[in-house]
Amino acid sequence: MFITVDRGIKIAMDKLRAIRLFVRLADVGSFTKVAEQVGASKSMISKEIRRLEDELGVRLLHRSTRNIQLTHVGEGYLQRAREILSRLEDADHFVQQLQQKPRGKLKINAPMALGITDLAEMFADFMQAYPDIELDIHLGDESIDLVEQGFDLGFRASSEPFDSSYVGRALTEFNYRICASPEYLEHNPPIESASDLQQHNCFVYSYFKGKNTWPVEEGVAIQGQLKVNSTIFMMAAIRSGRGIGFIPDFVCNSAISRGEVIEILPNASKPRLTLYALYPARHFVPTKLVQCIDFLQQWFAAKYPQP
Repeated sequence: MFITVDRGIKIAMDKLRAIRLFVRLADVGSFTKVAEQVGASKSMISKEIRRLEDELGVRLLHRSTRNIQLTHVGEGYLQRAREILSRLEDADHFVQQLQQKPRGKLKINAPMALGITDLAEMFADFMQAYPDIELDIHLGDESIDLVEQGFDLGFRASSEPFDSSYVGRALTEFNYRICASPEYLEHNPPIESASDLQQHNCFVYSYFKGKNTWPVEEGVAIQGQLKVNSTIFMMAAIRSGRGIGFIPDFVCNSAISRGEVIEILPNASKPRLTLYALYPARHFVPTKLVQCIDFLQQWFAAKYPQP
């Protein structure tokens, strides 16, 4: 068994070496030059290429006394061989980078409320673990193009799957809560079902995709006197007794625990909110970014264990 495995590895390594020689030969156009570059004989290079052609069952090159020319099949094989070698170089580079302490700058975009709450704590821990990485963090809830704005990493929270040109890694999930202050509930009609919300002053978050419909039970149309692009601002208005908000739990949990606001309809059906780390798709992802995302996943898994 071991002999068979070893033989298979040797065959694969021999083929990879032949592919490297073929690509180099296509680049320089001369068996003699390739032989000089790799420190081998011209006949050995020729045998390697011939062995590759025999294995493939096709002619890759037209040979003459003065030059070589790729066949039609050879041109197609060359393109794919370059892609294979490029991916191997990326893999080697990735491993080499992991052996080094990550350093450099990470430019990060994150939602305002999450940045002020959980992410502030998380990145404080990250800076302690990776002191050689410099963070450039921009907080804002508006939708932006990460590539156009030069961001390495972005955070997006959504209750729906992302249709995105970025690579997305799910980090954790949050709940939505319907909140109002004890004062508001004391001076307004009782709320016993989702439809009762239509009689109340319900605040609207500007970037919420549902606009004036909250996804509670089958969905309920709401209206109110406040529309705002910050859930932190909205939370302050809720605490002051002015109205009701549909708020992610990372924004309202502390106010609920202190008794400043009360959760309404806690058992009503509501969507879950998934937090994603997004980064531009590319062959090689910098080590500092890999380390950051791995740290994020472990940190959120420890703070918010999923059932």
